[in-house]
Amino acid sequence: MSCCDLAAAGQLGKTGIMASDCEPALNQAEGRNPTLERYLGALREAKNDSEQFAALLLVTKAVKAGDIDAKTRRRIFDAVGFTFPNRLLTTKEAPDGCPDHVLRALGVALLACFCSDPELAAHPQVLNKIPILGTFLTARGDPDDAARRSMIDDTYQCLTAVAGTPRGPRHLIAGGTVSALCQAYLGHGYGFDQALALLVGLLAAAETQCWKEAEPDLLAVLRGLSEDFQKAEDASKFELCQLLPLFLPPTTTVPSECLRDLQAGLARILGSKLSSWQRNPALKLAARLAHACGSTWIPAGSSGSKFLALLVNLACVEVRLALEETGSEVKEDVVTACYALMELGIQECTRCEGSLLKEPQKVQLVSIMKEAIGAVIHYLQQVGPEKQKEPFVFASVRILGAWLAEETSSLRKEVCQLLPFLVRYAKTLYEEAEEANDLSQQVANLAISPTTPGPSWPGDALRLLLPGWCHLTVEDGPREILIKEGAPSLLCKYFLQQWELTSPGHDTSVLPDSVEIGLQTCCHIFLNLVVTAPGLIKRDACFTSLMNTLMTSLPALVQQQGRLLLAANVATLGLLMARLLSSSPALQGTPASRGFFAAAILFLSQSHVARATPGSDQAVLALSPDYEGIWADLQELWFLGMQAFTGCVPLLPWLAPAALRSRWPQELLQLLGGVSPTSVKPEMVAAYQGVLVELARANRLCREAMRLQAGEETASHYRMAALEQCLSEP
Repeated sequence: MSCCDLAAAGQLGKTGIMASDCEPALNQAEGRNPTLERYLGALREAKNDSEQFAALLLVTKAVKAGDIDAKTRRRIFDAVGFTFPNRLLTTKEAPDGCPDHVLRALGVALLACFCSDPELAAHPQVLNKIPILGTFLTARGDPDDAARRSMIDDTYQCLTAVAGTPRGPRHLIAGGTVSALCQAYLGHGYGFDQALALLVGLLAAAETQCWKEAEPDLLAVLRGLSEDFQKAEDASKFELCQLLPLFLPPTTTVPSECLRDLQAGLARILGSKLSSWQRNPALKLAARLAHACGSTWIPAGSSGSKFLALLVNLACVEVRLALEETGSEVKEDVVTACYALMELGIQECTRCEGSLLKEPQKVQLVSIMKEAIGAVIHYLQQVGPEKQKEPFVFASVRILGAWLAEETSSLRKEVCQLLPFLVRYAKTLYEEAEEANDLSQQVANLAISPTTPGPSWPGDALRLLLPGWCHLTVEDGPREILIKEGAPSLLCKYFLQQWELTSPGHDTSVLPDSVEIGLQTCCHIFLNLVVTAPGLIKRDACFTSLMNTLMTSLPALVQQQGRLLLAANVATLGLLMARLLSSSPALQGTPASRGFFAAAILFLSQSHVARATPGSDQAVLALSPDYEGIWADLQELWFLGMQAFTGCVPLLPWLAPAALRSRWPQELLQLLGGVSPTSVKPEMVAAYQGVLVELARANRLCREAMRLQAGEETASHYRMAALEQCLSEP
């Protein structure tokens, strides 16, 4: 035993630690390690702290000298307990001539021994040492000191053991371990590689909590790793490709310098001739960046466009190689990452302004992606019922949905052949909604994100397919297939279920935007069916239920701020369906029908206002503030709604008197009379005249009210010949 060890024992004697702190409960038994048993006997017979400390040193050395089984470890713990190690860890005064970490080193060594037992690793007396252990990782000292290195190794052993327990990661994060590990790694002192390995484990187990507790430190590590990745010239760059996705923040913006380094490193890797084991981690890192940042991490200009084209090209080649070869084993995580890169390519090819790609590049990439989508369709055609709940199938349907949202003219035959499968698949997952959400989680875990999916990964297959189906319902062939397979009924059920999420009693503020977008897309599909398949609307009972929901929902919806576009979809769809279902008892002046049409009039009547112009005595017709910002998306629905309302007036005798009571015709004539006729576009004049003429024809009181509002004079000013003639009649 060294002089330092003995001096330390003497110092412990002065601090008042008593031998009674240990619980001797050891018996010699045949077959046990004689050396260890002799030391344990000395520990048991120790009469004071000096002897106990000396015995502990011997036991610790014996433990490190060879492997011991769980039973022996437990016997050591039963002999030592936690009280003595606790005092070792917190003692601040070291004996003269000894480094100040000698006592702590022994305490950590004992904890490391105990933590080899999973039950002890989860013990409260271990968990409450987590903050202290973190300080040992960042403490300054002689880097060549063997005792200090041993203490650091033991510290990592303790923390790793705790991390392996069910609730261990949560305790480590709460105890500040993430920050300590980040600082230990950034300091590049002894054991920094162990710090990185433990960080990886914690991020994989609880990414969100790690970032919440230690965002600045984790961003610092990300900066260091990104810089290393950009500079690496050896095989370490491929290892970093596997690590870096775990260090990309789930919600925080990735620092621009990190994005620059990551893109540069990936460009150098993917621009080289590589084997699959080298290329695949790079594709997965690129996919993770695409998922988190879109295309913002790719620089503008020629180099950026070439890099993006290369990314998408490599992804498409990988997809074709994986899916076209029948019977080959598909690397699902890699192909799913390639799907994410293809989605990025689709987004950039369809972007009108600010795209990284030039037009010739877009044409080339669309052709390449078309071949890859053909391979995806080929794969999905082989999927049997037993595989429908696999996450890779979900990912494949997702990329097909992204393609169909933008392009339905190519591969039309193949898409039509696949439509029955897509309807059945969507129906299966809709009926098992919880499994659909779980599949979305599994897809994210497959390649894109270490933990939770981002907002662009909706949790149901039907929502992925809605934009494509919206395009397909315009075409005769695909529409007939969708109707035959029961898609309209499924869409009605889906719409009603999603609508419930936005109804009173639900917190709409926490709903993702995709819910409202999905509702709007459903409305567009129904609008297509109303126009192209009116007989279906009349005969399928699901549309009666849909109409009832639209009527009861619109009055509240038009009053809600920020939901005007959805209200426009609901109002227009309801008006068009009302023309087809005008004989339904629900539309014969019931409270629900009156409330719906009153809300529809509110939507149609509030779109335009009279606005004064500087230097002119006459106002001009202008969009109202709520409509102005979204008129590009709204105007088609507004004109269609005006036309549909006009068609409803002669079919519903009670509607004209209701419109008169709302004062819409009077206020409309007043508006037109108060603005310059030159400020009213011809299409607006036609829309207004259509409504006024039908109301005047349908009801004598409406005609009289219009005359009192100078209707004939206004009609003459705007050259509304049909209205002028109608008002001139008795």
